[in-house]
Amino acid sequence: MDAYSTPGRAVILLLAACVSAVAQPASERALRLHRDALVFDAHLHMINRQFYHGGDIGKRVDDGQVDLVRAREGGLDAMFFTLFVTEQYYPARFETRQTLRLMDLALRQIEQNRDVIGLARTASDVARLNQQGKIAAMIDLEGSFDLDGDLGILRRLHEMGLRVVQLPAHNWANTYAESCCAASPFHGLNDHGREVVREMNRLGMVINISHASDAAVEQVLEVSTDPVMATHHGLRSFTNIPRTMPDALLKKLAGKGGVMGFHIGCEFHSQQFFDYRAKQAGRAFYDMRAIGKKEAELTIFELDRLAGRSFPSVGISAPEEIKLTMDDWFRVVDRAIEIAGEDHVALGTDFDGGPTLPRGMRDIRDMPMMTEAMLRRGYSEKRIRKFLGENTLRVVRQVTEKKR
Repeated sequence: MDAYSTPGRAVILLLAACVSAVAQPASERALRLHRDALVFDAHLHMINRQFYHGGDIGKRVDDGQVDLVRAREGGLDAMFFTLFVTEQYYPARFETRQTLRLMDLALRQIEQNRDVIGLARTASDVARLNQQGKIAAMIDLEGSFDLDGDLGILRRLHEMGLRVVQLPAHNWANTYAESCCAASPFHGLNDHGREVVREMNRLGMVINISHASDAAVEQVLEVSTDPVMATHHGLRSFTNIPRTMPDALLKKLAGKGGVMGFHIGCEFHSQQFFDYRAKQAGRAFYDMRAIGKKEAELTIFELDRLAGRSFPSVGISAPEEIKLTMDDWFRVVDRAIEIAGEDHVALGTDFDGGPTLPRGMRDIRDMPMMTEAMLRRGYSEKRIRKFLGENTLRVVRQVTEKKR
């Protein structure tokens, strides 16, 4: 039997579920539901480690939290295949060059592993690839494609296959959309920022408002004619940091048909854990003020060596007693459902993007823990399927397959 045929994939996932069950017991019902549901992760880092340290996403590795082997063991069906342009490239204005380098590697790695994974540009591509027993990869950019928001560059990246773009420049300032952690003189979006939103709507690109300031989020929701996503987020009512979503904005996001993906890291859902991590770092972990003059004077290859020290990015070690349990984690999702409804919550783990995982979770292999926890909390199978992937797929379909 071909291991990557649809029947072969079912066997792999069954074996993988048994492996995961050893680490974290899951009921037969949870494993069956997890295998049967569309599991669509809205923020998953799959290329930065390979860019800096070499290797193949299709081979199991001992470090980090994700590779294709472990992703299949965890039942993953689709993902926003995240490319992260780190802040080190901004002072020298290498952000566009770095975007192109990451795009090149991502496309080559996807082609190299074409028996396992395929590039998705639309929701129909996701369905087609899943029918072939493959993981669907929709390329997502975290960080700035161009600090000035050049629409010509955006259009060319769209032609290459980019379908999801984070509007602000991560935790840094760009000239058109305000970041949560870098104030701008225009407070939210300026006129060109509105042009970028409208052009993404026209092209059929998913707008990601994670890392945006509250003002920028509100203004994107006013301008965009499509639903938007906050792909990897938490709630301000649980962790009072700028990277989280206030209740009022979540209501507005849902009102426009958008979806919020929930970050897997303890630091996004526990003020106690966030404070512990900030203390260990000597500063808030989203503070980028230390980056600047030195980086502006380095070559791009010297910046590669500097940025590569951060990958794989797997969070910090911490005492077990301050880590969240999976039930603690879902209390945040429960609150979001109370505010916005079950059609507007989703999975956006940020594996390999720096999270410290909840208790008992080793890496992406243990995603069935989530399904078990949702069943334990009384979620219906319909609600679980929405959270695991259907809500994200609905936004992707609305954005990428609308009539123009």
